[in-house]
Amino acid sequence: MAEAQNIPAGSTTAGAIAVAAESTVATRMSAPPSFDVADFPVPHGREEEWRFTPLARLKGLHDGTAVANGTMKAQIDAPEGVTIESVERGDARIGKAGTPVDRIAAQAFSSFAKATVVTVPKEAVLTEPVRVSLHGEGGTTFGHTVFDVQAFAEAVIVIDHTGDGVRAANVDFLVGDGAKLTVVSVQDWDDTAVHVSQHNALVGRDATFKSIVVTFGGDLVRLHPRVTYAGPGGEAELFGLYFTDAGQHQEHRLLVDHSAPHCKSNVVYKGALQGQDAHAVWIGDVLIEKTAEGTDTYEMNRNLVLTDGARVDSVPNLEIETGEIVGAGHASATGRFDDEQLFYLQARGIPADEARRLVVRGFFAELVQQIGVDDIEERLLTKIEAELQGSV
Repeated sequence: MAEAQNIPAGSTTAGAIAVAAESTVATRMSAPPSFDVADFPVPHGREEEWRFTPLARLKGLHDGTAVANGTMKAQIDAPEGVTIESVERGDARIGKAGTPVDRIAAQAFSSFAKATVVTVPKEAVLTEPVRVSLHGEGGTTFGHTVFDVQAFAEAVIVIDHTGDGVRAANVDFLVGDGAKLTVVSVQDWDDTAVHVSQHNALVGRDATFKSIVVTFGGDLVRLHPRVTYAGPGGEAELFGLYFTDAGQHQEHRLLVDHSAPHCKSNVVYKGALQGQDAHAVWIGDVLIEKTAEGTDTYEMNRNLVLTDGARVDSVPNLEIETGEIVGAGHASATGRFDDEQLFYLQARGIPADEARRLVVRGFFAELVQQIGVDDIEERLLTKIEAELQGSV
Protein backbone atom coordinates (compact mmCIF):
# COMPACT_ATOMS: atom_id res chain seq x y z
CA MET A 1 0.00 0.00 0.00
CA ALA A 2 1.14 3.57 -0.53
CA GLU A 3 2.48 5.55 2.37
CA ALA A 4 3.48 9.19 2.68
CA GLN A 5 5.33 10.64 5.66
CA ASN A 6 6.47 14.15 6.56
CA ILE A 7 5.88 15.58 3.11
CA PRO A 8 7.26 19.13 2.88
CA ALA A 9 5.43 22.00 1.25
CA GLY A 10 5.54 21.85 -2.53
CA SER A 11 5.79 18.05 -2.65
CA THR A 12 3.23 15.50 -3.73
CA THR A 13 2.99 11.77 -3.39
CA ALA A 14 0.30 9.47 -4.68
CA GLY A 15 -0.44 5.80 -5.12
CA ALA A 16 -3.11 3.70 -6.73
CA ILE A 17 -4.09 0.06 -6.96
CA ALA A 18 -6.51 -1.14 -9.59
CA VAL A 19 -7.95 -4.57 -10.25
CA ALA A 20 -9.43 -4.69 -13.74
CA ALA A 21 -10.06 -7.13 -16.54
CA GLU A 22 -8.76 -5.13 -19.47
CA SER A 23 -6.74 -2.21 -18.08
CA THR A 24 -3.00 -1.92 -18.67
CA VAL A 25 -0.36 0.57 -17.64
CA ALA A 26 -0.03 1.54 -21.32
CA THR A 27 -3.49 3.11 -21.24
CA ARG A 28 -2.05 6.02 -19.28
CA MET A 29 0.13 6.97 -22.27
CA SER A 30 -1.16 9.47 -24.80
CA ALA A 31 -0.46 7.13 -27.74
CA PRO A 32 0.27 3.40 -28.23
CA PRO A 33 3.93 2.31 -28.44
CA SER A 34 5.41 2.80 -31.90
CA PHE A 35 8.73 3.07 -33.72
CA ASP A 36 7.33 5.88 -35.89
CA VAL A 37 7.62 9.39 -34.44
CA ALA A 38 4.61 10.48 -36.52
CA ASP A 39 2.39 8.24 -34.36
CA PHE A 40 2.97 10.50 -31.35
CA PRO A 41 1.44 13.96 -31.03
CA VAL A 42 3.71 16.78 -29.94
CA PRO A 43 3.25 16.93 -26.15
CA HIS A 44 1.79 20.06 -24.61
CA GLY A 45 2.52 19.19 -20.98
CA ARG A 46 -0.95 18.16 -19.86
CA GLU A 47 -0.52 14.48 -20.78
CA GLU A 48 -0.01 12.11 -17.88
CA GLU A 49 3.49 11.13 -19.03
CA TRP A 50 4.61 14.74 -19.55
CA ARG A 51 2.86 16.68 -16.79
CA PHE A 52 5.95 16.85 -14.54
CA THR A 53 8.51 17.51 -17.32
CA PRO A 54 9.53 21.12 -18.17
CA LEU A 55 9.16 20.84 -21.95
CA ALA A 56 10.94 24.13 -22.66
CA ARG A 57 14.15 22.64 -21.24
CA LEU A 58 14.16 19.64 -23.61
CA LYS A 59 15.99 21.64 -26.31
CA GLY A 60 13.55 20.58 -29.02
CA LEU A 61 13.73 16.82 -28.45
CA HIS A 62 9.97 16.62 -27.94
CA ASP A 63 8.76 18.64 -30.95
CA GLY A 64 11.11 17.64 -33.76
CA THR A 65 13.16 20.83 -33.83
CA ALA A 66 16.28 19.19 -32.40
CA VAL A 67 18.77 18.36 -35.17
CA ALA A 68 21.59 15.82 -34.92
CA ASN A 69 24.48 18.27 -34.97
CA GLY A 70 26.54 17.16 -31.99
CA THR A 71 29.40 14.86 -31.12
CA MET A 72 29.38 11.98 -28.66
CA LYS A 73 32.76 10.41 -27.96
CA ALA A 74 32.12 6.72 -27.33
CA GLN A 75 34.50 4.05 -26.06
CA ILE A 76 33.72 0.43 -25.22
CA ASP A 77 36.15 -1.72 -23.25
CA ALA A 78 35.13 -5.37 -23.13
CA PRO A 79 36.72 -8.63 -21.96
CA GLU A 80 37.85 -11.23 -24.47
CA GLY A 81 34.99 -13.06 -26.19
CA VAL A 82 32.59 -10.12 -26.21
CA THR A 83 31.76 -8.88 -29.71
CA ILE A 84 30.98 -5.29 -30.67
CA GLU A 85 29.18 -4.51 -33.93
CA SER A 86 27.90 -1.43 -35.72
CA VAL A 87 24.71 -2.49 -37.49
CA GLU A 88 22.02 -1.08 -39.74
CA ARG A 89 18.52 -0.27 -38.60
CA GLY A 90 17.08 -3.48 -40.02
CA ASP A 91 19.04 -5.77 -37.69
CA ALA A 92 16.59 -8.15 -35.97
CA ARG A 93 18.00 -7.42 -32.51
CA ILE A 94 17.14 -3.71 -32.66
CA GLY A 95 13.86 -3.03 -30.91
CA LYS A 96 13.39 -6.65 -29.83
CA ALA A 97 13.47 -5.70 -26.14
CA GLY A 98 10.83 -3.00 -26.41
CA THR A 99 9.10 -0.34 -28.49
CA PRO A 100 9.31 3.44 -27.93
CA VAL A 101 6.48 4.64 -25.69
CA ASP A 102 6.80 8.39 -26.17
CA ARG A 103 7.72 10.87 -28.86
CA ILE A 104 11.34 11.39 -27.79
CA ALA A 105 12.09 7.66 -27.75
CA ALA A 106 10.52 7.35 -31.21
CA GLN A 107 12.52 10.39 -32.39
CA ALA A 108 15.71 8.76 -31.14
CA PHE A 109 14.83 5.55 -32.95
CA SER A 110 14.10 7.41 -36.18
CA SER A 111 17.24 9.55 -36.00
CA PHE A 112 20.22 7.31 -35.21
CA ALA A 113 22.63 6.54 -38.06
CA LYS A 114 23.83 3.10 -36.93
CA ALA A 115 23.19 1.07 -33.81
CA THR A 116 25.79 -0.59 -31.62
CA VAL A 117 25.28 -4.23 -30.60
CA VAL A 118 27.38 -5.69 -27.78
CA THR A 119 27.08 -9.48 -27.48
CA VAL A 120 28.08 -11.69 -24.56
CA PRO A 121 28.09 -15.22 -25.99
CA LYS A 122 26.22 -18.20 -24.62
CA GLU A 123 27.51 -19.56 -21.30
CA ALA A 124 30.30 -16.96 -21.06
CA VAL A 125 31.03 -15.78 -17.51
CA LEU A 126 32.81 -12.43 -17.62
CA THR A 127 35.32 -11.73 -14.87
CA GLU A 128 35.56 -8.02 -15.73
CA PRO A 129 32.80 -5.53 -16.57
CA VAL A 130 31.95 -4.31 -20.03
CA ARG A 131 32.57 -0.56 -19.79
CA VAL A 132 30.82 1.90 -22.08
CA SER A 133 31.98 5.51 -21.80
CA LEU A 134 29.88 8.19 -23.49
CA HIS A 135 31.26 11.74 -23.33
CA GLY A 136 29.23 14.55 -24.83
CA GLU A 137 31.15 17.23 -26.70
CA GLY A 138 28.23 19.57 -27.38
CA GLY A 139 25.26 19.66 -29.73
CA THR A 140 22.48 17.10 -30.10
CA THR A 141 23.02 13.37 -30.60
CA PHE A 142 20.76 10.34 -30.98
CA GLY A 143 21.68 6.73 -30.31
CA HIS A 144 20.59 3.11 -30.03
CA THR A 145 22.55 0.40 -28.22
CA VAL A 146 21.69 -3.28 -27.80
CA PHE A 147 23.31 -5.51 -25.17
CA ASP A 148 22.66 -9.14 -26.07
CA VAL A 149 23.54 -11.40 -23.12
CA GLN A 150 22.89 -14.88 -24.40
CA ALA A 151 21.65 -17.96 -22.57
CA PHE A 152 23.39 -18.85 -19.30
CA ALA A 153 25.96 -16.07 -19.67
CA GLU A 154 26.89 -13.78 -16.76
CA ALA A 155 27.97 -10.16 -17.19
CA VAL A 156 28.27 -6.73 -15.59
CA ILE A 157 27.86 -3.69 -17.84
CA VAL A 158 28.77 -0.15 -16.78
CA ILE A 159 27.44 2.75 -18.90
CA ASP A 160 29.02 6.07 -17.93
CA HIS A 161 27.66 9.41 -19.22
CA THR A 162 29.78 12.55 -18.87
CA GLY A 163 30.36 15.83 -20.68
CA ASP A 164 27.84 18.23 -22.20
CA GLY A 165 25.20 18.15 -24.92
CA VAL A 166 21.66 17.05 -25.67
CA ARG A 167 21.19 13.28 -25.84
CA ALA A 168 18.19 11.09 -26.75
CA ALA A 169 18.71 7.34 -26.91
CA ASN A 170 17.19 3.89 -26.59
CA VAL A 171 19.10 1.14 -24.79
CA ASP A 172 18.02 -2.51 -25.11
CA PHE A 173 19.00 -5.38 -22.83
CA LEU A 174 18.31 -8.90 -24.10
CA VAL A 175 18.78 -11.28 -21.18
CA GLY A 176 18.79 -14.86 -22.44
CA ASP A 177 17.33 -17.86 -20.66
CA GLY A 178 19.22 -18.57 -17.45
CA ALA A 179 21.51 -15.56 -17.93
CA LYS A 180 22.55 -13.09 -15.22
CA LEU A 181 23.04 -9.43 -16.11
CA THR A 182 23.88 -6.45 -13.90
CA VAL A 183 23.77 -2.99 -15.49
CA VAL A 184 25.11 0.18 -13.87
CA SER A 185 24.05 3.39 -15.64
CA VAL A 186 25.74 6.55 -14.35
CA GLN A 187 24.50 10.02 -15.32
CA ASP A 188 27.32 12.36 -14.31
CA TRP A 189 26.77 15.05 -16.94
CA ASP A 190 27.85 18.67 -16.84
CA ASP A 191 25.29 21.06 -15.37
CA THR A 192 23.90 22.17 -18.75
CA ALA A 193 23.37 18.72 -20.35
CA VAL A 194 19.98 17.23 -21.33
CA HIS A 195 19.57 13.44 -21.36
CA VAL A 196 16.39 11.51 -22.23
CA SER A 197 16.54 7.73 -22.62
CA GLN A 198 14.30 4.66 -22.65
CA HIS A 199 15.84 1.47 -21.26
CA ASN A 200 14.17 -1.79 -22.36
CA ALA A 201 14.97 -5.10 -20.69
CA LEU A 202 13.58 -8.40 -21.96
CA VAL A 203 14.22 -11.03 -19.28
CA GLY A 204 14.32 -14.64 -20.41
CA ARG A 205 13.15 -17.80 -18.66
CA ASP A 206 14.82 -18.21 -15.24
CA ALA A 207 17.07 -15.22 -16.02
CA THR A 208 18.18 -12.51 -13.59
CA PHE A 209 18.40 -8.81 -14.42
CA LYS A 210 19.68 -6.15 -12.03
CA SER A 211 19.74 -2.46 -12.92
CA ILE A 212 21.39 0.28 -10.87
CA VAL A 213 20.68 3.81 -12.13
CA VAL A 214 22.76 6.62 -10.62
CA THR A 215 21.89 10.22 -11.53
CA PHE A 216 23.85 13.26 -10.38
CA GLY A 217 24.50 15.65 -13.24
CA GLY A 218 22.64 17.40 -16.02
CA ASP A 219 20.19 20.26 -16.26
CA LEU A 220 17.42 17.80 -17.17
CA VAL A 221 17.61 14.01 -17.03
CA ARG A 222 14.56 11.87 -17.83
CA LEU A 223 15.03 8.09 -17.85
CA HIS A 224 12.42 5.44 -18.58
CA PRO A 225 13.53 1.92 -17.49
CA ARG A 226 11.09 -0.81 -18.59
CA VAL A 227 11.14 -4.55 -17.90
CA THR A 228 9.18 -7.34 -19.58
CA TYR A 229 9.49 -11.11 -19.22
CA ALA A 230 9.98 -13.58 -22.06
CA GLY A 231 9.25 -16.64 -19.92
CA PRO A 232 8.52 -17.88 -16.40
CA GLY A 233 10.98 -17.75 -13.53
CA GLY A 234 12.58 -14.42 -14.41
CA GLU A 235 13.76 -12.01 -11.72
CA ALA A 236 14.34 -8.25 -12.00
CA GLU A 237 15.81 -5.86 -9.45
CA LEU A 238 15.73 -2.15 -10.25
CA PHE A 239 17.71 0.12 -7.95
CA GLY A 240 18.19 3.85 -8.29
CA LEU A 241 20.11 6.62 -6.56
CA TYR A 242 19.80 10.30 -7.41
CA PHE A 243 21.09 13.55 -5.91
CA THR A 244 19.16 16.54 -7.25
CA ASP A 245 20.80 19.93 -6.88
CA ALA A 246 19.50 23.49 -7.24
CA GLY A 247 17.69 24.02 -10.54
CA GLN A 248 18.07 20.41 -11.70
CA HIS A 249 15.18 18.29 -12.98
CA GLN A 250 15.73 14.54 -12.58
CA GLU A 251 12.91 12.22 -13.60
CA HIS A 252 12.81 8.43 -13.42
CA ARG A 253 9.73 6.67 -14.84
CA LEU A 254 9.68 2.89 -14.44
CA LEU A 255 7.47 0.09 -15.71
CA VAL A 256 7.64 -3.58 -14.77
CA ASP A 257 5.22 -5.57 -16.92
CA HIS A 258 4.55 -9.01 -15.43
CA SER A 259 3.13 -10.99 -18.35
CA ALA A 260 4.71 -14.38 -17.58
CA PRO A 261 3.95 -16.58 -14.56
CA HIS A 262 6.13 -17.08 -11.49
CA CYS A 263 8.37 -14.04 -11.99
CA LYS A 264 9.71 -11.61 -9.40
CA SER A 265 10.53 -7.92 -9.31
CA ASN A 266 11.88 -5.57 -6.67
CA VAL A 267 12.24 -1.81 -7.15
CA VAL A 268 14.06 0.50 -4.71
CA TYR A 269 14.87 4.12 -5.66
CA LYS A 270 16.25 6.69 -3.23
CA GLY A 271 16.94 10.37 -3.76
CA ALA A 272 18.28 13.40 -1.92
CA LEU A 273 17.47 16.98 -2.92
CA GLN A 274 18.97 20.33 -2.07
CA GLY A 275 18.72 23.90 -3.31
CA GLN A 276 16.11 26.17 -4.81
CA ASP A 277 13.98 24.57 -7.56
CA ALA A 278 15.62 21.16 -7.29
CA HIS A 279 12.92 18.85 -8.68
CA ALA A 280 12.90 15.05 -8.59
CA VAL A 281 10.15 12.92 -10.16
CA TRP A 282 9.72 9.20 -9.62
CA ILE A 283 6.93 7.24 -11.31
CA GLY A 284 6.79 3.52 -10.57
CA ASP A 285 4.34 1.45 -12.60
CA VAL A 286 3.89 -2.29 -12.03
CA LEU A 287 1.41 -4.30 -14.07
CA ILE A 288 0.48 -7.89 -13.22
CA GLU A 289 -1.36 -9.32 -16.21
CA LYS A 290 -3.93 -12.12 -16.10
CA THR A 291 -1.35 -14.62 -17.32
CA ALA A 292 1.17 -13.73 -14.58
CA GLU A 293 0.08 -16.10 -11.83
CA GLY A 294 2.57 -16.55 -9.00
CA THR A 295 4.02 -13.03 -9.33
CA ASP A 296 5.97 -11.59 -6.41
CA THR A 297 6.61 -7.83 -6.66
CA TYR A 298 7.35 -4.80 -4.53
CA GLU A 299 8.41 -1.20 -5.26
CA MET A 300 9.61 1.57 -2.96
CA ASN A 301 10.70 5.18 -3.34
CA ARG A 302 12.29 7.24 -0.56
CA ASN A 303 13.29 10.90 -0.77
CA LEU A 304 15.31 13.00 1.66
CA VAL A 305 14.85 16.78 1.35
CA LEU A 306 17.94 18.56 2.65
CA THR A 307 16.98 22.23 2.14
CA ASP A 308 14.01 24.46 1.50
CA GLY A 309 12.94 25.11 -2.08
CA ALA A 310 13.17 21.52 -3.33
CA ARG A 311 10.21 19.55 -4.73
CA VAL A 312 9.49 15.84 -5.05
CA ASP A 313 6.73 14.12 -7.04
CA SER A 314 6.54 10.42 -6.21
CA VAL A 315 3.80 8.27 -7.76
CA PRO A 316 3.73 4.47 -7.30
CA ASN A 317 1.11 2.61 -9.34
CA LEU A 318 0.15 -1.06 -9.12
CA GLU A 319 -2.35 -2.78 -11.42
CA ILE A 320 -3.37 -6.38 -10.76
CA GLU A 321 -5.39 -8.47 -13.19
CA THR A 322 -5.16 -11.81 -11.38
CA GLY A 323 -5.70 -12.78 -7.77
CA GLU A 324 -3.29 -15.72 -7.99
CA ILE A 325 -0.14 -13.93 -6.83
CA VAL A 326 2.49 -14.44 -4.14
CA GLY A 327 2.63 -10.80 -3.14
CA ALA A 328 2.43 -7.23 -4.41
CA GLY A 329 2.93 -3.88 -2.75
CA HIS A 330 4.41 -0.41 -2.99
CA ALA A 331 5.50 2.46 -0.76
CA SER A 332 6.55 6.08 -1.11
CA ALA A 333 7.84 8.53 1.47
CA THR A 334 9.37 12.01 1.36
CA GLY A 335 10.75 13.78 4.40
CA ARG A 336 13.53 15.71 6.07
CA PHE A 337 16.19 14.47 8.47
CA ASP A 338 15.09 12.14 11.21
CA ASP A 339 15.46 14.23 14.37
CA GLU A 340 15.81 11.12 16.53
CA GLN A 341 18.73 9.85 14.47
CA LEU A 342 20.44 13.24 14.66
CA PHE A 343 19.85 13.47 18.42
CA TYR A 344 21.25 9.96 18.93
CA LEU A 345 24.46 10.81 17.05
CA GLN A 346 24.91 14.22 18.66
CA ALA A 347 24.34 12.73 22.11
CA ARG A 348 27.43 10.62 21.46
CA GLY A 349 29.62 13.60 20.74
CA ILE A 350 29.28 13.79 16.95
CA PRO A 351 28.98 17.41 15.69
CA ALA A 352 25.69 18.34 14.01
CA ASP A 353 27.12 18.74 10.48
CA GLU A 354 28.94 15.41 10.62
CA ALA A 355 25.84 13.73 12.06
CA ARG A 356 23.79 14.94 9.08
CA ARG A 357 26.40 13.61 6.64
CA LEU A 358 26.36 10.23 8.36
CA VAL A 359 22.58 10.05 8.05
CA VAL A 360 22.72 10.76 4.30
CA ARG A 361 25.54 8.29 3.72
CA GLY A 362 23.55 5.64 5.56
CA PHE A 363 20.46 6.54 3.52
CA PHE A 364 22.31 5.72 0.29
CA ALA A 365 24.63 2.96 1.54
CA GLU A 366 22.46 -0.06 0.69
CA LEU A 367 22.11 1.07 -2.94
CA VAL A 368 25.77 1.94 -3.44
CA GLN A 369 26.67 -1.55 -2.23
CA GLN A 370 24.46 -3.07 -4.92
CA ILE A 371 26.81 -1.80 -7.63
CA GLY A 372 29.54 -4.34 -7.00
CA VAL A 373 32.19 -2.44 -9.01
CA ASP A 374 34.75 -1.02 -6.59
CA ASP A 375 35.96 1.99 -8.58
CA ILE A 376 32.38 3.08 -9.38
CA GLU A 377 31.32 2.71 -5.74
CA GLU A 378 34.29 4.80 -4.57
CA ARG A 379 33.60 7.46 -7.18
CA LEU A 380 29.95 7.73 -6.17
CA LEU A 381 30.74 7.95 -2.48
CA THR A 382 33.18 10.76 -3.27
CA LYS A 383 30.49 12.47 -5.35
CA ILE A 384 27.93 12.17 -2.55
CA GLU A 385 30.42 13.65 -0.10
CA ALA A 386 31.08 16.59 -2.43
CA GLU A 387 27.33 17.23 -2.80
CA LEU A 388 26.87 17.12 0.96
CA GLN A 389 29.47 19.84 1.45
CA GLY A 390 26.99 22.23 -0.12
CA SER A 391 24.06 21.43 2.15
CA VAL A 392 25.06 19.85 5.42
